[in-house]
Amino acid sequence: MTAYETPTALPRALLNRADMRAAITDHDFGTVFRLARAEAGISYSKIAAECGIKPERVGALARGDGSVTTFEKIATIADALRIPGHMLGLAPRTWEAAEQPPGHPALPAGTTGTTRDGDSAVRRRGFFKASAVAGLAVGLPELTPLTTGRRVGRDTPGRLRQRTARLRRLDDVLGGGDTYRVYLGEYQATKAVIRAASYTEQTGRALLSVLAEQAQQAGWAAFDAGEHADARGLYEASHQAATEAGDSALAGNALAFLAYQRINGDLSAGVETAEQSCRTAGPDAPPGVRALLNERLAWAYAVAGHDSETEQALSAAQVALNDSDGTPPPDWVAWVDRDELRIMTGRCWTELRRPLRAVSVLEDVLTRYDDTHARDKSLYLSWLAESYLVAREVEQAATVASRALDLSAGVASVRPRQRLEPTLRQLSAHCDLPAVAELLERARALQVSPRPAGWSCRSSGGTPLPR
Repeated sequence: MTAYETPTALPRALLNRADMRAAITDHDFGTVFRLARAEAGISYSKIAAECGIKPERVGALARGDGSVTTFEKIATIADALRIPGHMLGLAPRTWEAAEQPPGHPALPAGTTGTTRDGDSAVRRRGFFKASAVAGLAVGLPELTPLTTGRRVGRDTPGRLRQRTARLRRLDDVLGGGDTYRVYLGEYQATKAVIRAASYTEQTGRALLSVLAEQAQQAGWAAFDAGEHADARGLYEASHQAATEAGDSALAGNALAFLAYQRINGDLSAGVETAEQSCRTAGPDAPPGVRALLNERLAWAYAVAGHDSETEQALSAAQVALNDSDGTPPPDWVAWVDRDELRIMTGRCWTELRRPLRAVSVLEDVLTRYDDTHARDKSLYLSWLAESYLVAREVEQAATVASRALDLSAGVASVRPRQRLEPTLRQLSAHCDLPAVAELLERARALQVSPRPAGWSCRSSGGTPLPR
């Protein structure tokens, strides 16, 4: 029995062409669609029908307008165009086994036919993506659909919180482009329960607390995906729900999220909101919550250039962690530990242009940070690369930036590459160095930036190193 061949399956020769392979690796589906039509005669209307995309959207992508970032849509395109999973950072597709020649062993999920560390990391992350989604799908506690007027039992908020905690694990391996709609759907479903059902006052407060937690989770994913207006609205909704629920810790965290977003556009507003977040949570908040909020306060101070205040906030975060008596923290803050605090410390020293302090901290902690957490590790490496550049260690900065670029490939988050762009621009003044020239060439191929003038290689007179 032969496998079903879709009408949009790419011919093997085209699939193996260098330009097509590069476009697939970069998730540049506009170029993939354009080459499919020009070289294989596959119409945009066929692509649209097989991929579940509107024809006008396919045309817009082919013209370079927009991108595809969600895990589900990338998987659909892979199946429609018969692109092997490993080329996109996905686990092997179900149809691949049927297409293997007799006697040819199928590759297990996560294996790779190349030894390049970057490719291996991307493919391994693809396996974790598929495993995470599948595992959570069977592990989520089921909830009885609620109809208008149905009474909600006191156990419902706990079951919703458990479900929210399990879904939060997706953020360990997926970017906001993959998780935003999932988290937003959970938030909207809980909101519908609050509106439509009946419950006791105590249960109502618990439901509002869950709603606040879900709004923060969805807001963070929106922020990570570059949907900043959506993120702000969700953070504000979270603060309102947490305040109504009397959950001061979650209300403080909602303000900390807002501060993290505001600091990029208004330093004074960002710092003021971060300070307010700590006051809102109060001194009786769980130690992990106080540590997290003081970390984010330290970050706001660092971005604003306040050295002594940054040190004081980092010290307060350390004291909070030391106060832990072993009581499990809220799940939404369980990831905050000493390594996380050290990473934030290195980031703050980078922002304050103190590379000798930043490099030693970041180098140490990132050796223990697994590559499957690709988005976060790529971000943290970007700060390490920046610190090396401030310290005038140009080649080391290029090496670290190259690693960050590798890890950012295939991650549905706008932040890693946005963080790398300033460092890459500054490195362009040193492209006479082989390590820098190779990095910039790869960055151009990955379309990290719209190629501003500052990207051109110059032998002299380039952008000076930061002081």
